[in-house]
Amino acid sequence: MKYMLLIYDPAEAYEGEAGLKLLERVVAEHMALATELRRSGVMSDGAGLQPPETAMTVVRGGDGRHAVLDGPYTETKEHLGGYYVVEAADLEAALAIARRIPGAPGSKVEVRPVMTGD
Repeated sequence: MKYMLLIYDPAEAYEGEAGLKLLERVVAEHMALATELRRSGVMSDGAGLQPPETAMTVVRGGDGRHAVLDGPYTETKEHLGGYYVVEAADLEAALAIARRIPGAPGSKVEVRPVMTGD
């Protein structure tokens, strides 16, 4: 079954000199994990995302009109930093992969099954 692993980082995690050093380490760890998961045939897709300030959100109103807003839709202390799409035997196997995903203290990984056309 396919699972999407959504990576949420604390908003301030990578700010300042210490944050940039942490980011360099986390990115290197992501690259190593992604390489391993691709080689083993587990990962089919994945990427980091640009910072939240580059996001735009399209909101559909009740009248069918759309509004375009700057930034991510949710106002949170975390932001979606990237994702992996993996093939796992079951939820426990997907959770085991999610536990290996690097991140700053306080980061979270949401594990969700991908809907199929079956």
